[in-house]
Amino acid sequence: MALFNPFKSRKKKNAEKAEAGSSVVDEVVQASASPVAEASERVLDAVQDVAQEAASAVSAATGSAAIEVPAPEHPTPTAVPVTGDAPPVGTPEETTKEQERLVEGLEKTRTSLFGKLNKLVRGKDTIDDEVLDELEEVLVTSDVGVKTTLDIIDRVQARVAADKYVNARELQSMIRKEISALMLDSVPDRPVAFDAPFPTKPHVVMVVGVNGVGKTTSIGKLAYRYKMAGRKVLLGAADTFRAAATEQLEIWGERAQVEVIKQGHGADPAAVAFDTVAAGKTRGSEVVLIDTAGRLHTKAGLMDELTKIKRVMDKQVDGAPHEVLLVLDGSTGQNAIRQAEVFTQSVDVTGLILTKLDGSAKGGIVIGISNEFQIPVKYIGVGEQIDDLQVFDRERFVDALFGG
Repeated sequence: MALFNPFKSRKKKNAEKAEAGSSVVDEVVQASASPVAEASERVLDAVQDVAQEAASAVSAATGSAAIEVPAPEHPTPTAVPVTGDAPPVGTPEETTKEQERLVEGLEKTRTSLFGKLNKLVRGKDTIDDEVLDELEEVLVTSDVGVKTTLDIIDRVQARVAADKYVNARELQSMIRKEISALMLDSVPDRPVAFDAPFPTKPHVVMVVGVNGVGKTTSIGKLAYRYKMAGRKVLLGAADTFRAAATEQLEIWGERAQVEVIKQGHGADPAAVAFDTVAAGKTRGSEVVLIDTAGRLHTKAGLMDELTKIKRVMDKQVDGAPHEVLLVLDGSTGQNAIRQAEVFTQSVDVTGLILTKLDGSAKGGIVIGISNEFQIPVKYIGVGEQIDDLQVFDRERFVDALFGG
């Protein structure tokens, strides 16, 4: 069996690839933009245009000028009442059921990645430069990302160099370990478990992300899981820009049986967030989840608004928001990385929620995005049901990704 060659030429080649990584990502982003999200934006724009035209028509008919009346700074919040009993507590078999859903949700990604890896090692009895080149292609085309792919390749090279006689059949096991090691765990003061104690009450979470990624849906599912764990939860409808955003959150509030603090369409989002946190303190809420607008993520206006929301919440509760969760659509692949770049440059993102991993072969994005931005993935969405948002566990994820 041939001894491992240190592949000095690969180091130079990898350095060149890392340097060109950003341009590669930009090209992939342009090719992978979600048509569904774009269509949603066009529909929302049309709805708001119609509303504006209707307002103008009313003004013309009455002979008065259209006047924009700003929402009062802190008007009396409106709450959606809770009805019915709390959802039943989960059974001891919950972990097994979640793992089964995770395995099912990652089926397309597993089939794609596992098939490529099997083809890669077939007929090979040692790891050489050619195998590593093929492995690199497999990882990049599985949406792991250029930077993370090169990190994995470097780690594999180092282990092979140390062990000397590693063969291609052991490559898959090695990749599993390296992938798991690259993903971050949550820090203790920002616990991921729904029944974990919080250092501060209420524990305030601001949820951000562009429209169409499943942000409001994820908030509803988070509320449900917290409620199932026996926590007192309050939701804040601070996305006052998008048509029907408040109504959507109210529907999720009713399903999760938690209250929603809201104001009218076009109200000051910071005022809604302020009132929600204040209400959370008064009512003894343990968790406060704040929905935010998701349009125009490439413009400074939205980022400035998110900064303002953070500032006013801190006036009510020290350190609030205690978490900023960025929701990304896992099915968009490298486009999700571009969105993460924009948000992390402007907002102190502390954790990630990856949605829509079921039905997509782009689950590799979970690996790349956590490593590239050094932000832990906290929750993943693997289905459309209210309980299909799972706490992210890297070991369980890798097991599901590689099939056991």
